[in-house]
Parts: sequence; C-alpha cells; structure tokens
Amino acid sequence: MALYDELSARGLIAQVTDEEEIKELVNNGKATFYIGFDPTADSLHVGHFMALCLMKRLQMAGNKPIALVGGGTAMIGDPSGRTDMRQMMTVETINHNVKCFKKQMEKFIDFSDGKALLVNNADWLMDLNYMDVMREVGPHFSVNRMLTAECYKQRMEKGLTFLEFNYMIMQSFDFYTLFQKYGCNMQFGGDDQWSNMLGGTELIRRKLGKNAYAMTINLLLNSEGKKMGKTQSGAVWLDPDKTSPFDFYQYWRNVSDADVLKCLRMLTFLPLSEIAEMDKWEGRQLNQAKEILAFELTKLVHGEDEATKAKSGARALFSSGNASDMPVTELSDEDFTDGSIGLLALLVKAGLASSNAEARRNVEQGGVTIDGEKASDTKMMIAKNKIGTDGIVLKRGKKKFVKACLK
Repeated sequence: MALYDELSARGLIAQVTDEEEIKELVNNGKATFYIGFDPTADSLHVGHFMALCLMKRLQMAGNKPIALVGGGTAMIGDPSGRTDMRQMMTVETINHNVKCFKKQMEKFIDFSDGKALLVNNADWLMDLNYMDVMREVGPHFSVNRMLTAECYKQRMEKGLTFLEFNYMIMQSFDFYTLFQKYGCNMQFGGDDQWSNMLGGTELIRRKLGKNAYAMTINLLLNSEGKKMGKTQSGAVWLDPDKTSPFDFYQYWRNVSDADVLKCLRMLTFLPLSEIAEMDKWEGRQLNQAKEILAFELTKLVHGEDEATKAKSGARALFSSGNASDMPVTELSDEDFTDGSIGLLALLVKAGLASSNAEARRNVEQGGVTIDGEKASDTKMMIAKNKIGTDGIVLKRGKKKFVKACLK
C-alpha cells in the first residue's frame, strides 16, 4: 500500500489541497514538510503525540520533517481554536521549553545528518521590520477573507485585538520562509489551522509564482487530540517526571472501547491487517486490544523496558490480583440470589458506595469498572462462578479499588 493510501486508511487525513501532487511527493519520499509546535510548556503532551507519530511515519518513508517551534509566535500567544489568548512568556522560558521539546522529539525523529530539522520561528520573526512586513506581505491578505476564518470568528464577540489578528500573517510567513530557506513544500496541521495554512500557501504562490502544497492532517480531529492530553488530574505529558511511564500506560489502557481501534490505527505502527483482525474482538478481547495499544505507545515514548514494567504493574493491580495492598471483600453464599449478585449491591458490599442510589449514580456517570472493563448497566447481575476464589477487581473513580472474591 502506498504511504498516502495508508495515511487515509488509518484515518489521518481530513482534507488536502493539490491531492495528486501530494501523493507524488509523499509516496516517493520527496516531501519536505513541517509541523508547528507551540512551546507553552517544558514538555510535549499527548496532543503533540499525534503529530510526532505522523512525522516518524513519513520520515521512515524517506520524507524530510521540519519541526517548527513557535518561539516567535509564543511571544504574543496563539488565538487559533481558542476563545482567549495564551499567557505571554519570557524569552528565557520559551528557550528552555524549546530545548526540552527537542530532547523529547529525538525519540521519534532522526535529526542526524540533516535527515530532519528543528527550527525556531523566532530566528526570523523577531528581526522583521514592520514596514517591510506591511509592504511585502500585507498586500497579499484580504481583511474580509481573514475575518471569515473560524479562529477569528470565535473572538469577534469578545473583541479581536490587532495583535491576535496578525497571527495568521505570521504563520503564513513561516511557511514562506521555510519554503525559501529549506525547500519546504508541504505543511501539516490540525483542523483549526486550515485557514492559516491556506494563507501560507497563497502567500508563496502570490509572491514567488511557484507551486507549494498545503495539507491538513486530522490528528484525531486535532481538537480531540488536545482533549486526549487532558484528564481530571491535568495533562498527560511525555516527560516521565511529569507523567510516569506507568500512568502513561494506564492512560492508554483506559481508553474507551469506541476509541481503541481508532487509536491503534492512528498512533501505532502495527500493520493495518493486524488491526483489522481486532475489529472482530468483543468484550474482554477489547481489553487485550487496549493492552496492546498501551504497550506500543509506552514503548515508543519511554522504551521497551519501561513499557514492560508498566504492563506488569498494571496487570498486578487490575487483574485477579497480586496487589498486596488492595482491599478485599469476601462474599458468602448469603450474598447471592439464584447464583448471582447485583452490581449495585456488590458495590455497597465492597464499601465503594454507601447506598444503592449512590452506586447507581456512579455507574451511570461511567465511574465503575470490573477487571478494567467499564460497567454501564445498573441492572447488571454478576454470576457467582465469574467471581470465583480468584475474585474480580472493582474500581470506582480513579483510585478506589476492591477485590471481591468468594470465601
């Protein structure tokens, strides 16, 4: 399968410009492409992970990635896809974050011998002369057209500052500069960047009269990708000091049944034929698919040793239980009716809920799992022989575990 067709089959491509030209470049390893990263923290997170996997996939096929860190644009924030501005940072903070990004990117991208580049748009944006920008760039942008962009429409009600309005021009100038300096002929981005990307392509075509190509990649719809990097306890970081390999593994181990195959296609390097076989899996088999997803992604970020440790640790905690510090509830024959016990009654018996009403709310809110599988039916009955002497692990919320077993 040609690379472009594989990207489509994996659900990565949302929309493109000049599709035939893009196929030619990507499939034959002729693309020099860039993806931008805003250095708003000292670690990349799961939202960036989508882009990093994509860059690795294209580099493996002979294409040349350019990782652009927005040291210049970070000086004013980024209104794209947001209803408020990001906080402005100092130059020192931005530079520190850029160094942290490069260290993490090296796990995905081979920067040796010019096979990939890491560039900072501060190198050209910070030295721009305002009058030169007005003269050389300004005439190529229509204000009426810019105001139709979704990233600006969201800000119009609260007031769009001139500072924010210039962001599209700066991002377009990035592509223009990369095209001239490095022969960058393609840009990838999420759905919320599409207007800015088209602006860069148009600027090149207007000023240089040459063909350039823009491509937007659906990084799990991008907006979903950003949400995936957030949990109730904060962001899921790639830095092991911020999110441990075990917690990183657990994050992916606990994706929903509906998302696991989508994540396997988009993020792992497993053959599509192997993933297609998993389409037939149901019930507990989906937990195996989640383990495969968690292991593959943890290995990619933290190495195989850490992935193996995380997998072993997770099984000890969530399986029929080798975790010595997990509370245990023993069930007697009196707890069962016709060989079964209701889920709500079991939660109360295990001390995970104070009443059937509270147990029902927890189940309805999606906060209860049995052996790692979400329990959503408040009328669910659990057979005595399913519990057995090995027991089952009940989980409520993020940190409350109880093993229920027979006496």
